[in-house]
This record gives sequence, C-alpha cells and structure tokens, in this order.
Amino acid sequence: MARNLPVALLCLAVGAGATWAGARGIGEVPPLGALLSPAVGLWANTTNDLPASASAKIPGLTDAVDIRYDARSVPHIFAKTELDAVRALGYVVARDRLFQLELQSRAGEGTLTELVGDVALPADQETRQLGMPRAAEQRMQRMDTTGTLYRILSAYAEGINAYRTSLSTAQLPVEYKLLQRAPRPWLPVHSMHLLNRMGYTLAHSPIELDLLEARALVGDSAARAFWDTSSPVQEPIQPAPRTAPREAFAALPSPGSPDTAALRRLAALGTGAGALRWQRDLALPAEARFAVQQERAFASNNWAVSPQRSTSGKALLAGDPHLELTLPSIWFEVHLVVPGQMDVGGVTIPGLPGVTIGYTRAFAWSFTNTGADVMDFWRETVNNAAAPTSYELDGQPVPLESRVEVYRNKQGAVIDTDTVYYTHRGPMRRQGTEWLSMRWTVLEAGNELLGFYSGLRATSATAFLDSLAAYYQAPAQNMIVADTAGTIAIRSTGRHPIRANRGRGTEILDGRTRANDWMGFRTVAQYPQSINPAQGYLASANQEPVDPALDSLYLGTDAHYEIWRALQINRLLRADSAMTPDKMRAFHTDPGSVRADRLAPVLVAAAQARVKQGDTSTSLAAAEAVLRTWDRRYTRDNTGARLFETTLARVSALLWDEFAPPGKSAPAVRPSESRLLQLVRDSTSPWWDDRRTANVREDRDALLARALTAAYDTLRADFGDPAKSPWTWGRVAPARPRHLLRLDGFSAPPTPIDGGRGTLNPSVGSAYANFGASWRMVVELDGTPRIHGVYPGGQSGNPASPRYLDRFAMWSNGALDSVRTPRTAADLAASDVRATLTLTR
Repeated sequence: MARNLPVALLCLAVGAGATWAGARGIGEVPPLGALLSPAVGLWANTTNDLPASASAKIPGLTDAVDIRYDARSVPHIFAKTELDAVRALGYVVARDRLFQLELQSRAGEGTLTELVGDVALPADQETRQLGMPRAAEQRMQRMDTTGTLYRILSAYAEGINAYRTSLSTAQLPVEYKLLQRAPRPWLPVHSMHLLNRMGYTLAHSPIELDLLEARALVGDSAARAFWDTSSPVQEPIQPAPRTAPREAFAALPSPGSPDTAALRRLAALGTGAGALRWQRDLALPAEARFAVQQERAFASNNWAVSPQRSTSGKALLAGDPHLELTLPSIWFEVHLVVPGQMDVGGVTIPGLPGVTIGYTRAFAWSFTNTGADVMDFWRETVNNAAAPTSYELDGQPVPLESRVEVYRNKQGAVIDTDTVYYTHRGPMRRQGTEWLSMRWTVLEAGNELLGFYSGLRATSATAFLDSLAAYYQAPAQNMIVADTAGTIAIRSTGRHPIRANRGRGTEILDGRTRANDWMGFRTVAQYPQSINPAQGYLASANQEPVDPALDSLYLGTDAHYEIWRALQINRLLRADSAMTPDKMRAFHTDPGSVRADRLAPVLVAAAQARVKQGDTSTSLAAAEAVLRTWDRRYTRDNTGARLFETTLARVSALLWDEFAPPGKSAPAVRPSESRLLQLVRDSTSPWWDDRRTANVREDRDALLARALTAAYDTLRADFGDPAKSPWTWGRVAPARPRHLLRLDGFSAPPTPIDGGRGTLNPSVGSAYANFGASWRMVVELDGTPRIHGVYPGGQSGNPASPRYLDRFAMWSNGALDSVRTPRTAADLAASDVRATLTLTR
C-alpha cells in the first residue's frame, strides 16, 4: 500500500480536498512543505510499522507482558494479571489504530470540530443535543474509582497513553499530519463516548414522525397499517412451533382523507423527518442511486447449528456483523491469555477494552442488532417557549436542567454555542413550535463491559448469556452462543421498555403526566430467546425477535426490522441436516435471494399480461426477457440483478404517490418493502393507481410494467445496450472500504463481489454508501474450538503498511483464514511469529 502515499500527495498538490468521514471536508489543506519532508512528513510513515522485535514500558504494569504477533499480524497477549492484559491491549491497539481511536471517541463526544474543523459542526450538534456526552460524563462521575469497571478503563487508558507519549513527530499517524493535529491524551471517559456512539449507530431509529407524516397524508387507518403493525411474514429469532414462515396477507386499507389532527401536529413540529430524504436521492448520479438504495439495507447475520445437524457431531456457530466498511476496519483482532483467568480471542472495537465478538476455550459468540424501539418522545409544556426554565408535570412546574454546549475549532476558538435542556426523561429540544423530550436506553447504559468480563469466566453457553444479561442494557443485541458441550442458544439481550398501559412506541406522548412514562422493562425471562430448539438450529438476521402472535408485548414495528435475509438463512438451514464449517463459510456470501424469488416472477407475469393485452413496447419485451432468464442469484457477473433493483426502485417511486406531500412528486415516507408481498395479491387495490397520471387508472400489472419499462430505458441510457455493454452487477455494487477521511488514495479499489440486497451478503461500496460484512467468523466447537475468520482490510491503520489491506482479497472472495489459538507463547511456532513485543514497567 506504500504506492497510495504518492497518490494522496498528488491529490493534495493539485488542490483536491480530502473529506472527513460522514461530512464534506476536513478544512484547509496543510502546507505541502511539511508533508513532503523526508524526516517528519508523510514519507516517514512508509517505514516498517511492525519491527521483528521491540520493547516498551507502560507505567502501572505489575509484571512483564509477552506479546507475539502471528503471521496474520494478530497480537497474542500473555500476561500475569487481567489488568496487565488490558494495559497491553490498549498499547497494541494504539500502536496500529491511534487515529481511529480518537476519531471514534470524538464522534461520540461531539468534538469532531476540534479534530477535523468546522465541517463537522452539524454532526457534533446532533450528538450533544441527543445528550450523549452528558450521559458518558455522568457515568464516570457515578463510577466507583476502586471498582472493577473503573480499573479496567484506567488500565486501558494507561496502555494507549504509553504508546502515544512514545511517539516522535515523525512517527505520528499520517492523518494527524494531514490535519495538522497531535493525538490527545486518552481518558477513561472516552471509552464511554465510544459506547454511546455505537448505541447511536445501532439503536437510533425513531418512527414517530414518519407515522405522523403518513397519517397527515393518507389518514390514520391506512398509515397505521404500514407503520404501526408487524411484518406480514414472520420468521422470528425465537423459533415458533412450525416448520415454515407464517404469512398473514390481509388486505390493506385504502388510502383515506388526511388526518386533520396529524396535519395540525405536523404543522406545529415543522418539516417531518422524512420529507427531504428521498428528494436527496433523486439528485445523485446514476451510479449512486443504486448504492444509496443498498445503504439502507445494511444489516447482520448469525446462526448456530446443533450437533445432531452437523457432520462432526459438534455445535457450529457463524456470525457476520454488517457495519460500515472502513479503512482501517472497525474491528481489530486480538487474543488475550492470563493463566487461570482469561483465554479469549476475537475482535475488539478500538476504544473498548475487551473482545466484542469471539471465543474462549469453552464457547463462541456473535451478535446481530435487535433493532427494537428503545427511543420515545414526549411533547412538553414549558413556561417560556423562547427560553424555558421549567416544564409542567402532574400539574406542577418542574425545573429544567440546562447545559451550555461550546463548540471549538481545530485552533480552540469558539465557533458556536448551544443550550440543551433536560427533563426527568432526558434531553429536550425544540421541533418547530413544540418542545420534545426524549428517553433513550442508550443514555442509561454503561455497565456492558462488566458483563463481558463476567461472561469470560463462564464455562457454558447459558452461563455466558446470563452473565451478560446481568449487566447489559444497550444497544440491545441478539446474542448467539454455542459451546463445546453442544448447546446452542440465543437471547435478545438489552433493556426493552414497557410503555404505559402496555402501549406502543409509535406516538409522541403528552408529557404533562407521569402516567405516560415508561412503566419498566422486560425481565430477562421475557426476552426473546431459545436454547437447544427442536429444529436444531438458530438464526438471526435483524428480523422480529418473536412472533407477535405469540408475544404481543411491543418491541417494534415492521419499520424496525427486515425479513428477507431471515427467510434466506432459514431456507438454507432447513434444507441441510449435514452441516459443515465450509458450508457455513459459503453461506456468508451465498448469492441467493428469497426477495428476488418472490418478486421477480411477479414482475415477469405483469409484463407478460400487458403484452397479451396489446402492449407493444420493445423495452418491456426486452426487460421481460432479461428477468425471465435471470437465475435470481446476485453473482458479480449477472445482469438481471441490476434491472431487478432498478425496477423495484421505480415501483417504489410510482406506487407510493399517496405519500407525496401536496405540490411534491416524491414520497416523503415509504412503507417497508415487505408490504409488496401483501399488496401484489390484490391486483386492483387503489394503491396501485398513480394519481399523478391524469385520466388513467393503473392496476397492478400496469404499474409494474411501467416501472419495468422505465428501469430498462434508464439503464440503457445510462450504461448502453446490454447486448454490447452488459449491465453486470459487480459494476454497480462493488465493495470498497473507504478511508476514515475519505481519501481515495488510502481507500480500497472498488471490487466486485457476490451478494446484494436480500442476500446474506448485502455489501455495497461507493462514494455514497459502503456497508457490508465487517467481520466473518465460523467456529466448530470441538474440544479445542476451531476458528476461521476474516475482515475487509488489515490490522494496521497505516496506509503505507503491507498490513493495511492484506485481508481484503480473501474477504472479497468469500474465504476465511485459520485463527491461531496458542495457550502459551511457546505454543506459537517460530515460523508463525511475525514480530515480538515485550512490555515492562
């Protein structure tokens, strides 16, 4: 990857702006003279970043720590005490990921402007208005400084800072040189900020404004049929007593008159949350439209197979959390050994002192996001709409807490200030002419790390789940685990609110009474879960955790979950009772799609029906032929997937015209795609009629054929005649992990892969969207667990390092690498040792 440095330098020399991750730029480009200095500039980063032998000191160590980097650059940490292992973990993570540590923690702290400049101000404002930094600071203030959690966080900080202070200017990561900044000291609270940021990523999906907007457009009954109900297809995480998905395709109510109460409320709140979302898509270039559609489908999978369904007679486990694909990766692979106390390996998130997904000698585990609704809003009555000091609660004024947020730029100058108010529920912010307060489980969490450390002492799958449940609150996760005794288990772990009157979290509530507050949380016994099910396997893919027909207590709506991948993984697992680790590896990138199998034939049938009715469009006939001959598999060289995805995007734009605000052509909000399965059964439903077409009343076949024709014509105009320039899927949906600052020279090249929306590998990469399997792992739970894994990227965060992108080719081809699990340093063969590091006091 050393060749990327000249590329980046050239970009800077011609004035190309590097962009900050998630924003539009990093501000002024620094002077080239310093960057080109061979002594301290970018060229200094091309030196070997993993010498064969090294030693360092960490103040606070109680004994020497021996670290062996294996051939895959994974550090195996051998320590005498847990805290020394944590100190060493902090050191080795900082050694490879120092800039990433700071960037991620600042994102959760709302201080990105101090690192990358004014461009990050909107992101920082949202972070602080959500109350995230305040919550982290309060956790630290309440924390017992002699307790286990504080000691772990402090030990981790000691390790990071020992490495940070050892660096010369020449040794600073290249990103600091580009930004003209130096790494800041790492504090224990920074890990809390990172936890909050993960909570924002995984548990921030409010739908109240979407439902309100829908009610204002099509009436209460029709809106609730889409936004306040469960999926019409149920394949839940907690297995139901059946051998196939449950389907309930009731007729959808017709669009009605606008709900006047919703109209008034929406006017008071100002522009709805979804009003601009789809209009932004329309402005994107042709190549980007598909990527953005894919972006909204990012997700995760995990599954486990019982011994009776594996050829080895051992339990098997697989997991692949889907997150943003970045360079360096969100994950860092490690292995920690403390004799008699800890022997754990897997991947850690830089900034969190522990293994997040991984294995011990007794069990292995993985997570998917639960997606439950854990954020609610209340409409508050304040004493002064312009500058409130109190809010009404049960007929009495209650003082508001206020906190002044100060935003600074890279030079430390104040660039903005803001006042955030707090009720007993949480942060309160102005929305239009209303004041809304919020309660969010993420702001009330903080002891999750204790659950992990407690769980490492477990010797069984169930004991591990119970250890985490005692501490873990947010973000709620579907925790799957398998052990060497043959047990497989899963539990949707985290705080699941119980609303007033066992209600639902889809409405903005009246904040004037405590009677509308949360009444409590589900008990652990009420969590969706299963242990050794009769079907012999478990699977989660962000679908509803439990069939609402069996458990009506609210967890979320169809809008919070996705059904397609759950249907696919269950289809694969049901069909094979002789499972092997290699089959599970292949499942990770299986290009099959229940979504395509269900919907592509409907499109073909609609086209054929229109032709029979006299439609002579050559585009429709050509499009029908493409979809009819497509095998409905998202292989990188197929051409049908591109037409299918473009057509469904057109269907969505044409079908949901009822959700377009007056004077607008694009829908402000759109129902879940699973509703198409419900709607296609009624060919004359009024929803099929596009009211924007005068004197024409469309039915199902007419609208679908129109969308198919338009999609074909669009692709032909954008990319040429498919007979001469095939519309290959790999071109539109490549994987491309992007550098954290979006520097093209430091990013991976676009790489075609198998997979797409609705498959188990819905990866996509471009300048607009970049999500996919951030870590893949398959474990066979034999007496000594056999682990295989990979992530897209490499261990090093240095773009000039050969370890920066060395795993990407294996990942993109769907392969896995063998993970080393030495019990002692001597167990790692000399030929498998890439480097050694000795840490002392």
